[in-house]
Amino acid sequence: MKSSVLKRVFLLLLMTAALPAWAQKLITYEAGMGTRDPTDADVWILYQRVRAEHEGMVLYADSALLNTVLNDFTAFGHIKIEISDTTTIYGDQLYYDGVSRVLDIWDDTVRLIDGKTLLKSDHLSYDRNSSIAFYDTWGITTNEDKRLVSRQGYYNSETKIVDIYSDVELTDSNMRLITDTLTYNTNTKEAHFWSPTHIYTDSTTMYSEHGTYNTDLRYAFSMKSSEVHNGEKHITCDTLHYYEETEFGKAIGNVVLRDTVNDIISTSRYAETRQYDHTSFVTDSALVRFVHHDDEQPNAKPDTLYLHADSILVVNDSARHLQSVSAHRHVKVFRGDAQAMSDSLFYSAPDSTMQLYYEPVVWYEHYQALADTIIVKHDSSGTRQAWLNSNVFCIEQVDPDKFNQVKGRNAIVYFLKGEPDYADVLGNAEMVYYLTEEDVAGIKYLIGVNVGLGSDMRIYFVDRAPDRVVTQGNPDMSTYPLEQLPADKKQLANFRWIEDRRPMQPLDVFVW
Repeated sequence: MKSSVLKRVFLLLLMTAALPAWAQKLITYEAGMGTRDPTDADVWILYQRVRAEHEGMVLYADSALLNTVLNDFTAFGHIKIEISDTTTIYGDQLYYDGVSRVLDIWDDTVRLIDGKTLLKSDHLSYDRNSSIAFYDTWGITTNEDKRLVSRQGYYNSETKIVDIYSDVELTDSNMRLITDTLTYNTNTKEAHFWSPTHIYTDSTTMYSEHGTYNTDLRYAFSMKSSEVHNGEKHITCDTLHYYEETEFGKAIGNVVLRDTVNDIISTSRYAETRQYDHTSFVTDSALVRFVHHDDEQPNAKPDTLYLHADSILVVNDSARHLQSVSAHRHVKVFRGDAQAMSDSLFYSAPDSTMQLYYEPVVWYEHYQALADTIIVKHDSSGTRQAWLNSNVFCIEQVDPDKFNQVKGRNAIVYFLKGEPDYADVLGNAEMVYYLTEEDVAGIKYLIGVNVGLGSDMRIYFVDRAPDRVVTQGNPDMSTYPLEQLPADKKQLANFRWIEDRRPMQPLDVFVW
């Protein structure tokens, strides 16, 4: 029996020695009145201007219970706790454990004040070891004009960081952020989130599933499932940088940019959108789709133009209507009725004019047109006029090895209701033209070839095919039977038939 008692005493001494030094320091107190609890001699009942201290922390209350053995403190009424020079907590009921250095405080509105930060809840726990306050019955944290609300949260008075969970809302006078998990640094004003998050401002709605938002800089960074909706512009991508004040966005990876006012959809691996100058820039696998709806046939399938280039810049005016499109390097265009290729392209929306520069090629039906520069003008009925400037060479395939050809210095093609009406070839005009004859069954046969030149030519079209050619300025024309056409007359100088580079379907614009 004596041995058992000695063992217990020795074990108690070991446990006491193992406690850290602060755990063995007792709570000291002052009070206007005090008495021992008649049911527990270890407890002092304190009244009137109660003040207690423990390792630099000062507590004030109307009344309190102090257990001198357990070293804990229970307080009631007008509680004020001075944690440090900057951190103070107010409440109505308190329990403080001097061994664990953890306090719990209750009130309708418990308040923790730390500099410019105010945390309110009806129950708050504060761990002095980690300097962390915790609540799980809703809490509101305000810092300057920022307001954070959640069901559960932590505040670190050393790092000034708020961690909040469940029904989280961060607001100020300019924005509202809704999520489920958030870390907010009250010094840097930066919020970090890891769950589906919506950010609303006066002009913009953002969505992300992992990212940050700086409430002072109005800067959002998203690295997962990123979206921005700003007026007529909608962006989705993998990674997003967005500056709210300048309305500048930088999108990276699987970018889709939608302009709902102008029915334009842009895809790429990298994009920038700048609302201050109403521009959108896409590059790296860039594809811009211009969707055209026929107002007279609203149920008809939209006629879409597909544009690819190394880089594409789309500019809107202040009314958010399309102003211009610039494309550079490896330009290819596909639409159902026409296709094109060039090094550079510029489209002016106010006058509906498209300009192709540096080795441009335009394909239309069975035709191929080349020149140094090609300009195409549209109106409400479709193509209205096309200008081919310098080194014009137009080709139509008749048979696999037979081609109608026209070349000259410049050319203008005139359209009527979107269909070719006639074309003028101006300067050094040359031609190779296969003559046809139609039998009673409506089948056309080749019967000969016209070869010649003149200063100018006019070609008339019927049903999109050449019907008649008028040569002006001392023409030199010859007609040959098919079998007698000299080999050197079959193709004009610098003949190039590059049908293999023609985009035959939308995604062919990526094939150069």
